Amino acid sequence: MASATSIKLDDDMKGRVRHLAEARKRTSHWIMREAIAQYVEREEKREALRRDTLEAWQEFRETGLHATAEAVDQWLASWGTGDERPAPEWHK
Repeated sequence: MASATSIKLDDDMKGRVRHLAEARKRTSHWIMREAIAQYVEREEKREALRRDTLEAWQEFRETGLHATAEAVDQWLASWGTGDERPAPEWHK
């Protein structure tokens, strides 16, 4: 279910949205909904990454387990080759 929400745009932004809508053969309403949807999706992913990073940092602080950057780089470089390496081992 959708409900109406209003947004105030300055004249310049309103004109830019209208111009883009005309170029895309869409309505200004569609352009704004699409922009908001893309922004929210991107920011939700950014927030999930931030949360995951903080959790990983906390786990590292508690356990000290890690893999070196060199080992991870070598592992990633082997992906898609005939000599794909196993994931590096964790150590303290």
